[in-house]
Amino acid sequence: MSSRAIHLDIVVGVDGSPTSSSAVRWAAHEARMRKVPLVLAHVVVTPAWGPAPWLLSTAPLPLPAEDDRALDASGRKIIADAIKIVEESSRDGALPQIKSELFYSVPVSTLVAMSKKAQMVVVGSRGQHALHRLLLGSVSTGLVHHAHCPVAVIHDAIPPAPDRSKLPVLLGIDGSPVSELATEIAFDEASRRGVDLVALHACTDADVSSVLSMEWSARQAIPQETLAERLAGWRERYPDVAIHPRIVWDNPARHLLDQSDSAQLVVVGSHGRGGFAGMLLGSVSTAVVHAARVPVIVARQR
Repeated sequence: MSSRAIHLDIVVGVDGSPTSSSAVRWAAHEARMRKVPLVLAHVVVTPAWGPAPWLLSTAPLPLPAEDDRALDASGRKIIADAIKIVEESSRDGALPQIKSELFYSVPVSTLVAMSKKAQMVVVGSRGQHALHRLLLGSVSTGLVHHAHCPVAVIHDAIPPAPDRSKLPVLLGIDGSPVSELATEIAFDEASRRGVDLVALHACTDADVSSVLSMEWSARQAIPQETLAERLAGWRERYPDVAIHPRIVWDNPARHLLDQSDSAQLVVVGSHGRGGFAGMLLGSVSTAVVHAARVPVIVARQR
């Protein structure tokens, strides 16, 4: 990660849901690896905020004192339970410094504001009030569209593996500026975890349209050389990471999802070469964040 972000906190949104518990465990491990504080943030959403708690801004109405006390007690219990999860998950290693924040606000706007001073924000894929059939909750959706730092979305249906901690990190790379940030994050994660990195680049015929008359083997060599050039500097910076470049043709989201079950983590950019600067989230990133069963980091820029 950039030296500018190295000492910033890891922020995890907690709400007492099963995916929130998974997010807390993942965030605690991440904070231990990075040797930075872990901030447990719970946002009390009161009825006074109206029917749309995912909105970025709205105005609250005053609550009766007894309701306020009950919500405060409930929020503090959720944080206390999250602290226990961190402590239990840290028995094999050092306990990260734990901070906690309790807000009466709107979840998305609160966590987006915290992301300005965070190294990473971690959330569960579905919150306390999300229907089970929903692929992604409103809070996680809002964050991957608006956060000012990388966002990790943690799912609760991680596929089984004999030892998932030894599986590689999977990177979706396309050569765009945001893809460079995703590449930095992926190498950093692989290095910290002591695992290999699979760098997957999806090509289309447009990538080699000027050489369509070439033999198939020659056409394949062009993107392979391009990918090798893009990874060369990162190989030098992270000599401890074994890299496995893979070239696929068309439909990058499908290929990333197909290979994600054999990875412990997927890293993607927030929008790719087919997008434009104002895009909030690219189609590939959206598909992977929604459908992957393993943790996904979306490389959002500051």
